[in-house]
Amino acid sequence: MMKRILIILLIAFMLITGCTTQTQETTLQSTSAESVENAAYIKITAQEAKEIIDTKENVIVVDVRTAEEYAEGHIPNSMLIPGTQIGDLAPDMLPDLDQTILVYCRSGNRSAAAAKVLIEMGYTNIMDFGGIKDWPYEIVK
Repeated sequence: MMKRILIILLIAFMLITGCTTQTQETTLQSTSAESVENAAYIKITAQEAKEIIDTKENVIVVDVRTAEEYAEGHIPNSMLIPGTQIGDLAPDMLPDLDQTILVYCRSGNRSAAAAKVLIEMGYTNIMDFGGIKDWPYEIVK
């Protein structure tokens, strides 16, 4: 009789321990999924972008327009990564996922799409300042 009680207690203990471990793993997976889901880029103005470029070190400015548009005029020291290729080129051209990256295009549509792609790729500090048409500062031609 005593053996049966010990066996039942041992089985119950193992079941409870197994359930607890599984709950912790599920919670960790849920938290990770929520973090990715809640990640977002920051929408800023051209004026805010200019201030960040002028005052913060190690900022990368990415132009997501076409090569032809870039050649017609771009923000000084910006790098060209066409929006259609951002998913393929970003890992090599932007290796630091925590780097401050400012993204722009012509009017703001492509930069918003590119910012979303970068966030989905795991970049953590993406700022979209819309289009070069709203940039009142110097442009390199």
